[in-house]
Amino acid sequence: MAEQSYEEMLKHLRERLPKTESQARFEMPRASIQQQGRQTFIKNFSEIAKTLRREPQHLAKFFFKELAVPGSIAGDQLLLQGKISTDMVNRRLDDYVKEFVLCNECKKPDTNLTKVDKITTLKCEACGAKRPVRSI
Repeated sequence: MAEQSYEEMLKHLRERLPKTESQARFEMPRASIQQQGRQTFIKNFSEIAKTLRREPQHLAKFFFKELAVPGSIAGDQLLLQGKISTDMVNRRLDDYVKEFVLCNECKKPDTNLTKVDKITTLKCEACGAKRPVRSI
């Protein structure tokens, strides 16, 4: 067997690696808004909660508190009692993802919320990091 340089061996191994897609596997959801009078509906609310792997009640409570409006879950939609812009809803959704979904260490969305003795903790399934989060 002929001796190969380090660079030649590295090149050979890189060629054998599987091709990876550059597209990220976690795509940030965007809210689809419909307004009727003084009410705002987030049409794809249940889809957003499912994508983020969070309880719809937790996400809804966050929206009610952060947007300072009452509301309710109506089927697959979230009803907000007030005229809220799409931009405002999406900014609050970004805030929710940063605080309650993404891991601070590895920035992956593979996390779970657990509550032990009135303390809610965000635990990352990818790297094992834990951090407390505020209660809503």
